[in-house]
Amino acid sequence: MKVCISCGMPMTKPEDYPMNDESKDYCIYCAKPDGSMQSFQEKMEGMSEFIMKTQGLDSLAAHKAAEELMRRLPAWEKYFK
Repeated sequence: MKVCISCGMPMTKPEDYPMNDESKDYCIYCAKPDGSMQSFQEKMEGMSEFIMKTQGLDSLAAHKAAEELMRRLPAWEKYFK
C-alpha cells in the first residue's frame, strides 16, 4: 500500500490515484484535473480549508495545522528547510 506523498492518505485502490494511475505517488485529492500534482500553495490552501471545515478551527489555526502536517510529507520537504 502506498501513502500519498502530498497529504499522507493511504492509497489502497485504483480510484485513490489520479486517473486510476497507480504509478503516481500522490492521491486523487492532491491532483489537478489534468492528473498533475497540486502546487505547494494549492495544497496549503486546500488542506487549510479542509481542516477549518472538519475540525472547526479558525483560518490561522487551520493554516498552522496544515503546515505542521505538510512539514512531515516528502513532497514538501524543500519548502521547510
